[in-house]
Amino acid sequence: MKVKKEQVHFVGIGGAGMSALASILLDLNYQVSGSDLKTSKITARLKKKGATIFKDHHENNIKGADLVVISSAISPDNPEVKGAIKKNIKLIRRAEMLAKIVEDKKLIAVSGTHGKTTTTSMISLLLEKGGFDPLVLIGGEVNDIGGNAKMGWGKYAVAEVDESDGSFLKLNPFLAVVTNVEDDHLDYYGSLENIFKNFNNFIDKVPDDGLVVLSKDCSEARNLINNCRKRYITYGISTEADLVAQEIKLGLLSSTSQIYWQNRKMGELQLNVAGYHNISNALASIIVAKEVGMSFEEIAVALRTFHGVERRMEVIANLGDEILIIDDYAHHPTEIKVTLKAIRESWKDRRIIVIFQPHRFTRTKLLAPKFGEAFSDADRIIINDIYSAGEAPIPGISGKTIFEEIKKINDEVKYIPSKKETVDCLGKIIQAKDIIVTMGAGDVWTIGQELVKKFKE
Repeated sequence: MKVKKEQVHFVGIGGAGMSALASILLDLNYQVSGSDLKTSKITARLKKKGATIFKDHHENNIKGADLVVISSAISPDNPEVKGAIKKNIKLIRRAEMLAKIVEDKKLIAVSGTHGKTTTTSMISLLLEKGGFDPLVLIGGEVNDIGGNAKMGWGKYAVAEVDESDGSFLKLNPFLAVVTNVEDDHLDYYGSLENIFKNFNNFIDKVPDDGLVVLSKDCSEARNLINNCRKRYITYGISTEADLVAQEIKLGLLSSTSQIYWQNRKMGELQLNVAGYHNISNALASIIVAKEVGMSFEEIAVALRTFHGVERRMEVIANLGDEILIIDDYAHHPTEIKVTLKAIRESWKDRRIIVIFQPHRFTRTKLLAPKFGEAFSDADRIIINDIYSAGEAPIPGISGKTIFEEIKKINDEVKYIPSKKETVDCLGKIIQAKDIIVTMGAGDVWTIGQELVKKFKE
């Protein structure tokens, strides 16, 4: 990486993407500082590695910084941003920092509306097991690497890239994966058509000797093929694609399937994570590993050891087989639907109670009817109020907006704004054998922790 600056400051260093970049810079012996509104195990880990961590944002925090890194979540009114402008300290976006870090590597960039974190994690595991020593940057805590970043000295970098603000176009991937394309981040894009255009531009950045990996299970991702001028390979489940999974058998948080490459059977794939969506994620990772030279036998052995990602169908507690508590990051209607379907397929006869915390006012407003249809595999539903992620409130939009949409289809739904009230309600309605699912990109996971405490008491 050719960065002449000596001290780099991250505004919002505790975020998944920002903390991964900070971790790699620390491994490269850069001076790193950062601020966040709250401390966490992530900021504690960075502090232990040598970063200077400030709680809350203040202009004094950027003292000594040569470069300040921000994400789209950071407001122009942030005191550190205003301070950097006043002091003429260079400001760059998160994606620009990522581009600098990986500029000397062959970048394997994983994009898409859903499945990015798990797919990136699987690819990282495979390349690590294959002896490629990849540099890894992931938007979630991965059990297999004990965090969201790993310094690697091999020729490949594997990174989850963010399409939410179009900044992934600042990257130059050697290999681009598109897991799916959907109508998310409409506050930035305005329409699905604009999202589609950006993904087209993204895969067009792949060099002629590179590769594009596309899911055929998603119609919009499939449509990217029509304009793709690069070499591409497709994958899907029981569909006409280059790599397919068939004869699928689902177990309890596991699956077995037969994998076919251009109608020729490669072998059996066993996963210790649940659902068709994770089989799909694995197919994308198989193509990447195959492209860099790994055999299917090596790939299958490595994927059997994949332990998943925090907050992706993560089992928080299994209390004597009586009550199962699962936490998941799903915050888009499609993610909710496939996650609940996977849980339902694993436990057909158990009651599923979902606590959903909507994420962002704009997403709630723009996708409310789709949220209403997303909970069909849940028996009881509790909707909390919106986790704003720094957004200003929109008049008339709250968790009740989604509650009212669900109520049109399912009477077994409650609108309970606060987490404390939710825990109290759950204490009254939970029965033996129930599965409790906390769901959302905010802090809804704390409800599961509180339930565990109550049950232990």
